[in-house]
Amino acid sequence: MLVQHAQDTTKHIVLINPNTSETTTAMMTDIARNVLPADVIVEGMTATSGVPMILNDRQLVASAARVVEMGLAAARFCNGIIVSAFGDPGIEQLRGLTDLPVVGICEASMLEASAHGRRFGIATVTPDLVNGFARKAEDLGLGQLFTGTRLTNGDPQKLAADPERLRAELAFAVEQAFDLDGAEAVIIGGGPLGQAAVELGRRFSRPVIAPITAAVALLLLQIKATSATSNLSS
Repeated sequence: MLVQHAQDTTKHIVLINPNTSETTTAMMTDIARNVLPADVIVEGMTATSGVPMILNDRQLVASAARVVEMGLAAARFCNGIIVSAFGDPGIEQLRGLTDLPVVGICEASMLEASAHGRRFGIATVTPDLVNGFARKAEDLGLGQLFTGTRLTNGDPQKLAADPERLRAELAFAVEQAFDLDGAEAVIIGGGPLGQAAVELGRRFSRPVIAPITAAVALLLLQIKATSATSNLSS
């Protein structure tokens, strides 16, 4: 539940989970909180309708309206918003309706992974979303650097409920992306995979990108830029 805070120098960001799982929201919010400076507070919002885990394009498109609704509610008091589904549903619509910085975990992780012209791939659990990842890379002007997506074996929801097996399957997919596809950085593609992404980032010597962490870093930069512009115009 969101709480509107008294005016102070503290910055507030909201992490939107387009899925209905409160457990996933708590996990993703904790990841963001662990990398935020002391003067920035993060709060999570969870979709009240939809599915517990987005698995295909139809569900992703359907979640966009909920993202916009939650984002507009959050925009009344926060300084920036993270859309924490790997597909960034509703992000362009929300940006058109608010002046606040709005960052998606897919775009943020692709921008970080491709820094300095690195070739990058994705390791994930959702085969029915793969085509959308390639389109996103193209939309960001990064298609020439994208090496493709490597998938885990097994049902995505069962994997997400088994952290040890999830890490093992994703680690194998990451190794394939590096060794077979020529990726120089690999993104763990999915908000519900956030904790596995953090842990795999520690396991590999090569860059494994955690999308939520990437989104926090990008959002903080955009909030800082917005504040600087506001100060110059005042």
